Amino acid sequence: MRFEELEVWKRAARLSVCIYQTFRESRDFGFRDQITRSSLSIASNIAEGDEGVGEKDRIRFLNYAKGSCGELRTQIYIGMQIGYIERHTGSQWVEEAHELSRMLYGLMKHFRGRQ
Repeated sequence: MRFEELEVWKRAARLSVCIYQTFRESRDFGFRDQITRSSLSIASNIAEGDEGVGEKDRIRFLNYAKGSCGELRTQIYIGMQIGYIERHTGSQWVEEAHELSRMLYGLMKHFRGRQ
């Protein structure tokens, strides 16, 4: 299955788009760049793993994507604390990042079973 067909990739890409749209006008370039990069990294690492040469590569990049989920959640929590992200929106993003992390774990488990 190609990465474009994976629900986890589709959802990660949608979340990244939401975050980019929310912060496109932000003048805090450091925060904006960090949160957009971590959100983009989730879908990008899923895709990069799919283009790898074997299951080991795929699992490694899925693990990177999972790590980016934790990084993104941290930035969302901080963004809510400093008033950059509305609580409701931030809570939705945190829950989506949690769900993506769970989905990535399941996918990694699946591919480990094929090794």
